[in-house]
Amino acid sequence: MLMPHPATLRKLVEEYEALVARRAETGAAKPDQRTQDLEYTLCVSTGTRDVRSALDRARRHLAAAQEPGPVVWMPLRSATATATPTTATAATLADVAEPRDAGEAVA
Repeated sequence: MLMPHPATLRKLVEEYEALVARRAETGAAKPDQRTQDLEYTLCVSTGTRDVRSALDRARRHLAAAQEPGPVVWMPLRSATATATPTTATAATLADVAEPRDAGEAVA
């Protein structure tokens, strides 16, 4: 399942939580349209059907995104790295050592 970028997901969760807190302070019985939109977006973004599950999954995803993953080292390959010693020519080896201008003739 695709998950939104952690920064986007974090923004959705923070905005939703702020609106819910504001609703609790004012004593509003029914969520406003923006809160309902955020509930829907969180559910769709996390592949859930209710906002509690969506928030739980979003928080787990955000926590995992903050943990550093393993560092994978992959060597970079140069243009001549694939050439075998039998196919490399003096001209290609010279290109690696000193690149020529586009108009310069190959000797």
